[in-house]
Amino acid sequence: MTSVTSTSLQELIDRADARALAAAGLACLDRCLPLLAPDGADVLRPVWAAVARGDGGAWGEAVAKAQVELPGEARGAGPVRAMLDAAPADWAGEPLRAWARQCSEAALTVHAGLDAHGPGPLHAGELRRQQAVLEAAAHGPTGLRRARDLSTEGGRVLRAVVSRRARTA
Repeated sequence: MTSVTSTSLQELIDRADARALAAAGLACLDRCLPLLAPDGADVLRPVWAAVARGDGGAWGEAVAKAQVELPGEARGAGPVRAMLDAAPADWAGEPLRAWARQCSEAALTVHAGLDAHGPGPLHAGELRRQQAVLEAAAHGPTGLRRARDLSTEGGRVLRAVVSRRARTA
């Protein structure tokens, strides 16, 4: 297995189409959502559905609704809220590419911050998931199921880390 680097991840983002970019940004947000709203995954379902359909109008509406429905800012969740707030209303390549990059960097920063001594296993796992999401999403609607599964898995990992830290604090 080849090692994942930030460079290879950025190359995948550079080559991705609008649907893959939307999926990549949304997956980063979805994986980090437990920091903002532990029970907020249902709020993102309509956004995922819009991505699956490639429906720009539904995308904009679903994003706007999620921005209103999710809480303001939980302690330590500023980068997650920023990901959500920065989601472009327009279904267009360049705004989605910029958002996917921003979400990628924010998610990697969140995971590195949760590692015990800087970038470690959580950060590395997030980097691998981001690459896998982009590779899956490149296969169109059929790959989105895999992207969502990876996102759900990553959210569970993050939730477990946060829960364990709360118990030992």
